[in-house]
Amino acid sequence: MDMIDRYLNAVAAQLPQDERADITAELRDLILSRFEAKEEELGRALTEDEQEAILREIGHPLVVAARYRKGPDSLVGPELFPYWLFGVKAGLMVLAAVFALTLFIRVIGGSDNFGQDIAHAFHGFFGAGLTLIGAATLAAAIFEHQGIRPAWLTKWRVKDLGAFGLADPAAWGASMTGTEAAKATWMPRSRAKPWPGGEYLFSFLATGMFVLWWIGVLHFPGLMSIQLRGEDAVVSGAPIWSILFGPILLYAFAQMAVDLASLVRPYAVRARAAARIVVAGGGLWLTWAIFEAGHWFTLTRGDETARIGGDWSMLDIDTLGRLGDGGRDLPGIASTLSVVMVWVLAFSAISLVCSVILNIWRVGRGR
Repeated sequence: MDMIDRYLNAVAAQLPQDERADITAELRDLILSRFEAKEEELGRALTEDEQEAILREIGHPLVVAARYRKGPDSLVGPELFPYWLFGVKAGLMVLAAVFALTLFIRVIGGSDNFGQDIAHAFHGFFGAGLTLIGAATLAAAIFEHQGIRPAWLTKWRVKDLGAFGLADPAAWGASMTGTEAAKATWMPRSRAKPWPGGEYLFSFLATGMFVLWWIGVLHFPGLMSIQLRGEDAVVSGAPIWSILFGPILLYAFAQMAVDLASLVRPYAVRARAAARIVVAGGGLWLTWAIFEAGHWFTLTRGDETARIGGDWSMLDIDTLGRLGDGGRDLPGIASTLSVVMVWVLAFSAISLVCSVILNIWRVGRGR
């Protein structure tokens, strides 16, 4: 097999089978004409090194094959790249906030090894960040290679641009500090009506992070352990979470679907409100099922265990007032967390009921 055949075989391997014969024949003619022209110029036959130099001028087989390939030549093309970059930046900021909060909880819980906690937080952030970037790249590649162009890529309006401040670290800092000077600098007031889709974008990203954690793709170091007198108490879920794994995942996907629809059509008030009534109803059922289980987590330290659970008797103001009076031993921590969990579920139920009422009003009023 001569040099031209080896070169053409390498090119053909990258081409669709139904086009290989025509393309390689065309390339062979091109190569032979270049060889003949060079031989006529030199007045002699070409050496192997001279032939190889001409083939290098024509191009590497991968590059040459790409010239004949149909469709895009990149995972994320120039049209989609700005949207990909924005999604990655906003998602990484949400991840950074989650891991910073987790690290803060570990520190105030009396961590004995602050350096190790920081290392775990950074390790978790980088792992989750790489997963996020990979998922965003996969989605963009599908959009690119299938020619998918959602309406919000082309039919955008100037007054819909407020949510893009999510990718600006300064805007996040201004919102967290809350100072008037910072807000005036980074979040100037506008007479235009703010885009209602900003909150839905944040909700979509946050719920997406929860879904990835729920199915085990993301891991938050220290989330399922509590520092207790220098020794970690491991937190394990009760059977109710396995029973409700599917319904909770379905509820999260429904929430993301509503948020995504709200991003695409932020002014479709009635349709969004009707969908949120259904989703809130599902959330109320889940909250009730979790509350009725009465056992939510188990704390384990060595051979000692304590249950985190509760019932209606804990929904009492006096019980809430004695929240900080529990001991620092395992049963005391479990008792305190039980009260906290009961009230969290209660406030969650109240919030969902308010959401149903508010969205019923929006369906009626249309705004």
